[in-house]
Amino acid sequence: MFGRPLNASRVVWYLLRVPRRKQQSLLTLLIVIALWLAWAAYKRYYLHPAPGDKAGPAPRTQPAPRPPGSAASNLLAGNPSGAASGAGASPDNYLLERAGYALSYNRSKGTPNWVSWRLERSDLGDAERQNDFRPDDALPAGWYRVTPSDYTGSGFDRGHMSPSADHSADPQSNSDTFLMTNMVPQAPDNNQGPWKQLEEYERGLAAQGNELYVVAGPAGVGGAGSKGAAGKTPNGKVTVPAQTWKVILVLPEGADISQAGADARAIAVIMPNRQGIKNQDWRAFRVSVDEVERLTGYDFFSAAPAAAQAAFESRVDDK
Repeated sequence: MFGRPLNASRVVWYLLRVPRRKQQSLLTLLIVIALWLAWAAYKRYYLHPAPGDKAGPAPRTQPAPRPPGSAASNLLAGNPSGAASGAGASPDNYLLERAGYALSYNRSKGTPNWVSWRLERSDLGDAERQNDFRPDDALPAGWYRVTPSDYTGSGFDRGHMSPSADHSADPQSNSDTFLMTNMVPQAPDNNQGPWKQLEEYERGLAAQGNELYVVAGPAGVGGAGSKGAAGKTPNGKVTVPAQTWKVILVLPEGADISQAGADARAIAVIMPNRQGIKNQDWRAFRVSVDEVERLTGYDFFSAAPAAAQAAFESRVDDK
């Protein structure tokens, strides 16, 4: 039977001549042989193609996650004012980058123009609040370095723009938030009231599995702290802002801002830097991102597609 080359008709003829029980056994054997041959061909041509062979489709892989706390990740949404560092950079729009955040520093005011960071649940942990307020030695030589004592007796808090609790995954990241280049003079009722509420809300969004692109900063001159109105701290070294603002783009965790759609959620607030607002809900200060751009002159979330950016920046969040 098997001394001559096999073909389909001879196999069928042979199967019809043998008893039914043997037919079932032979069919099982043929199926096993066919499966083995198919597997061998798959390994040969798809998994391990020989030189010159055309390989089959490569297996799909997930993109490697961006490492949390990497300096580059803090400007993925864009550089709102085109800040730069190094020789020739403007001292009033000077870029400083750290693992947890990036900022544009204003030497004339002694405060940041803006601070930008990306927040996700991996940034949240059990590191203790370091409370090590200190001057920033990363500023160029010869520049005045604001100290914690510059705020003494001012009636204003040393207010974090990028909050300590957004960087609680490790002590060093948390410590970096206490550099004075991350601070502005905030009225206690602003800092400890609706501003704090919004900070807690943004961490809640991150803990739920969202990825947040956040930018915050001061605007204008002249606020009212616990000791009354002022345009500068008592020693004249630090400008007191009239408002604090923040913009937040909320995306699903792992999403790329270049894929943000027109329906992406954008949160924006402008809060007066004065007393008397401590018990107000942060939502009372919501505006559109466009309005914050008009106030500051900055361009937020420029890495998003232009059409999507125009749509989500024009809306006032209502969630």
